[in-house]
Amino acid sequence: MTPISVQRSEERFLTDAGWLHSRHSFNFGHHFSPRHQGHGLLLVNNDDVVAPGQGFGTHGHRDMEIVTWVLSGRLEHHDSEGNHGVLYPGLAQRMSAGRGIRHSEMNASKDEPVHFVQMWVLPDSNGVQPGYEQVDLNNQLADGRLVRIASGKDHEHTVHIHQRDAELWGGRLPAGTTVTLPVDQHVHVFVALGAGTMQSVGTLDTGDAVRLTHPDPLGFTAGPEGAELLVWATA
Repeated sequence: MTPISVQRSEERFLTDAGWLHSRHSFNFGHHFSPRHQGHGLLLVNNDDVVAPGQGFGTHGHRDMEIVTWVLSGRLEHHDSEGNHGVLYPGLAQRMSAGRGIRHSEMNASKDEPVHFVQMWVLPDSNGVQPGYEQVDLNNQLADGRLVRIASGKDHEHTVHIHQRDAELWGGRLPAGTTVTLPVDQHVHVFVALGAGTMQSVGTLDTGDAVRLTHPDPLGFTAGPEGAELLVWATA
């Protein structure tokens, strides 16, 4: 039997700072529960909405692989390695904190909020050279299937993370589309937008997540409005 744990959207931790509305799937900042100390190598899954012209000022990270995925709006990135990018839906970003990096993330619009998911996984080597990469995946996503967004293996058309035992998949699924979810020791299925039905689980709505351990292959079918999925498969 497949071990399954469902986390409903409203069960996530909440940070509401006025300019920031953030839901945390796992422990983050002052939020803590023994039940939410990550899933496999995935330690952070933050679902953030940042007000126009606002954002996270310069701050530091070490020894973490950080993947950012924008759902709507535009997010501007600057870092201490001289990297700069403006992220939009379908443009994957990877930042390797390595031995230390400082960066800022600001809403690039003065009129519209930006909605994005930021995910952190442990690297397989500490103290690497800090790095940054972005890849536009809109053409692949247009097929309405799951595609690799980030990988620690030698896959093309992904951002490359320093963790050989982790992959992030994503999909913009049209209504009624069924996909088979990846299989690994730990699989985290996050419904970033829309809704659908998952085999052995039932209905999942926006913000819901499922944690699988040593899963069998399971299917997900998008609902009438479609769904955008983010799925980590890790050791």
